[in-house]
Amino acid sequence: QVQLVESGGGLVQPGGSLRLSCAASGFTFSNYAMSWYRQAPGKERELVATITSAGDSTNSADSVKGRFTISRDNAKNTVYLQMNSLKPEDTAVYYCSVRLRLRRYWGQGTQVTVSS
Repeated sequence: QVQLVESGGGLVQPGGSLRLSCAASGFTFSNYAMSWYRQAPGKERELVATITSAGDSTNSADSVKGRFTISRDNAKNTVYLQMNSLKPEDTAVYYCSVRLRLRRYWGQGTQVTVSS
């Protein structure tokens, strides 16, 4: 079965950095684009960044451009989200996601809190 397990969240001060990881299993990881989403309290889940299956192209939301970088290691079945210059408004639960055929799968999420 498809499993996505996020890690790396935590409490960080404004301006700080975190790197999130998502370990994937249950499907051929190198064949699929991967995405990171986030959901802040009281808000809808939003797309943060996407990376192609080969890792040769990425897209990110305007709100994180220049600060967040998505990457992947197909040998390790892992996708990353490097988050720099964090702001309080980046506080959210971050989810790793993959769309396989007609269904989107989600990890359990990892909490990121940006606060002084």
